Amino acid sequence: MAKGGRIPEKLAKKAKQILVLLMDVDGTLTDGSVTLASQQDGHALEVKTFDAHDGQGLTLAVTAGLRTGVITGRGSAALRRRCKELDVEFVYEKQGHKIAAYEDILRKTGAKESEVAFLGDDLPDLMIMRRVGLAVAVGNAAPEVKRVAHYRTKAPGGKGAARELVELILKSKGIWEEMIDKARA
Repeated sequence: MAKGGRIPEKLAKKAKQILVLLMDVDGTLTDGSVTLASQQDGHALEVKTFDAHDGQGLTLAVTAGLRTGVITGRGSAALRRRCKELDVEFVYEKQGHKIAAYEDILRKTGAKESEVAFLGDDLPDLMIMRRVGLAVAVGNAAPEVKRVAHYRTKAPGGKGAARELVELILKSKGIWEEMIDKARA
């Protein structure tokens, strides 16, 4: 967004059309760290940290009627729990190549590609980002991802980037102010 919070007209036009908001997970909803804690039984416990502001943003997105989803290369019980808490509709894990999951979501929603936003951070996200109506890179994304993005968040992954994207979409639709009063804990 431009200084003073104004959204450039071309960006606002893209964001206003969005009906489906999709995201990668590690590096977008998390800071990209993969923390493994050794257990006495020889297994490792994976720990993920999610940002509460991103959670509030995704809750507002769902309240506003956006359909939300994640497409990630890893599998995680912590992710499934967080998605359930936030009413994330589409959860695709262990997707080495994410395009099949993306196309499945298009079929299920009936959305046009111009009506889909995708938040990404690294190379596996590029195929989807090249196709969606609104491709967004987190602030600390790989240079290749930043180059294909229509917008780059100021926030890095796992630190409010998803919230920033939700605000961009809802402000472009002219409903941000009314959504503030619908925020819930």
